[in-house]
Amino acid sequence: MKIVQAFSFEAAHHLPNVQPSHRCHRLHGHSYRVELTLEGPVDPATGFVADFFDIEKAFAPVLARLDHYCLNDVEGLDNPTAENIAVWIWRRVKPALPQLRAVIVRETKDCWAEYEGG
Repeated sequence: MKIVQAFSFEAAHHLPNVQPSHRCHRLHGHSYRVELTLEGPVDPATGFVADFFDIEKAFAPVLARLDHYCLNDVEGLDNPTAENIAVWIWRRVKPALPQLRAVIVRETKDCWAEYEGG
């Protein structure tokens, strides 16, 4: 069984490793959406793969570090592409959520990165 819990945050960033003429080289912002996918058996006693409140608690410190910040100023996000943000989130959340199977970071409704560890 897979379950997904979504979160959103607002943040600014710029991509320092693209050409200066690229529009993402300039500072801009997104309304990000993060989706955490967990996978495992359904516990017969609780009926849960994982309690959504536990997922929220595990993600809260990560969310607090991203929301309303310039992501380039966050340690480990010098080049905050959607791909790098997904990996960054995985590394911080996976220890608390061993059933984590994927992190999706959506910059817009049409653009996202999905990381499945490894």
